[in-house]
Amino acid sequence: MAFPFDLRRCRLLGLVGTAFLALGGESAGALPVAELPAPASAREATGLVAVYFGVVLLIAAWVLLGRLVRGPRPPAPRALLLVLAVWAAPLLLAPPLFSRDVYSYLAQGAMAEAHMDVYTQGPAALGGPLADQVAPMWQHTGAPYGPAFLGLASVLSGLTRGELPAGLIGMRLLALLGVALMAFALPRLARHSGADPAAALWLGALNPLVLLHLVAGAHNDALMLGLLGLGLVAARRGPVPGAVLVTLAALVKAPAALGLLAVVAFQVRAGRRLLPAALTTAAVCAATTVAATVAAGTGYGWLGALGTPVSSRNWALTSLLGRATGALLDRLGTGPAPSAVSGWHLLGLVATAFAILFIWLRPRLGPVYALGLSLLALAVFGPAIRPWYVLWGLFPIAAAAPSTPVGHRAAALAGVLALAVLPGGGPADAGELVLAVCGGLLGVVVLWQAHQAAQAPAVSPAPGRVA
Repeated sequence: MAFPFDLRRCRLLGLVGTAFLALGGESAGALPVAELPAPASAREATGLVAVYFGVVLLIAAWVLLGRLVRGPRPPAPRALLLVLAVWAAPLLLAPPLFSRDVYSYLAQGAMAEAHMDVYTQGPAALGGPLADQVAPMWQHTGAPYGPAFLGLASVLSGLTRGELPAGLIGMRLLALLGVALMAFALPRLARHSGADPAAALWLGALNPLVLLHLVAGAHNDALMLGLLGLGLVAARRGPVPGAVLVTLAALVKAPAALGLLAVVAFQVRAGRRLLPAALTTAAVCAATTVAATVAAGTGYGWLGALGTPVSSRNWALTSLLGRATGALLDRLGTGPAPSAVSGWHLLGLVATAFAILFIWLRPRLGPVYALGLSLLALAVFGPAIRPWYVLWGLFPIAAAAPSTPVGHRAAALAGVLALAVLPGGGPADAGELVLAVCGGLLGVVVLWQAHQAAQAPAVSPAPGRVA
């Protein structure tokens, strides 16, 4: 886009985008069951068009802001934090968007508060209007989250007394806390890694995936990444606070446990031997895990819940290859087609382990960058993937290497994945895809018209006339 732009225009364009997201979400978002509009209704169609119109405007604002960040006079990190606050503001009271996972969090919190076993029973065992909001595929599935998150969800359930509107606001506030911690950690980690703090904030916090899925979707990945970032900042000053915070992040969602490798690496870089550093980190991790599990009162069932099954519609690389292999074997009648998916998942885990080993054997990468690449490998080769899983690796990469080719590719991937999920969080049919494309094209047309208007030469007054 060649039309003139500055920080104020980028801020305004992104605000318009998230405002349309919030407005469209009122009819096309992941609404409570009682508020869902009739399928294929005009209300739902209008909302879907509005959401994708807003997504395209938000992506455009983010791209233009990136050009400013890479320009000769980049905005200061404080100015970028203001942009983040402005863009996020319309989403604070919007309904959940792009996923119904937040309803699972609330139901699991209510189960934990009622002293039910959240790891062996699904929300269906809770029953009632709260459990009715959970997507059917997860009704009978145990929680895959750690005791730190379920303890918070239990406290929130007690404070809100199971009321849905208050619970949704509470979960969004937890997500906002996570995003705030991410924004706090990014410039500090960037300075330590020799990277540009403004570029780190642009890629790691102002990213459309953060706004769409961590803020609007209220995913607990925000809290995981916020605690992980804070732990990495603390680990530069001492292994104990760093290991405690990183362990708490892993007790929200397990992938953050890879951050303990960075805690050990920081100690080794400071001159400590590898074995004592690893033993100290392991001891602090164990103590924190026991304390958090006792405090939450959920027991250690979360260890077995790490194998929670993935959705049959999951489009992770290993799942796609497994389904394709199974279909081929079934057609040929020459092999165990039902085990093809699990076989590819096992190969994916082996590939992930080798990739992580290879990454950490290259010390010149630095602990934060190596952690980002490791988490990205885990997301890509793991048995399940969602667009926001890319943020696991993108966040540390943004902190350590936002201007590298890997950082540029991660930014491009984030822009594409921002368009990958419908606002209702469910599978798309042909009609919904057409409406989503129409909304996106409408956004492109509006941006193109703005570009053309900015390119048109100013009309000079006619000769002999007073301007």
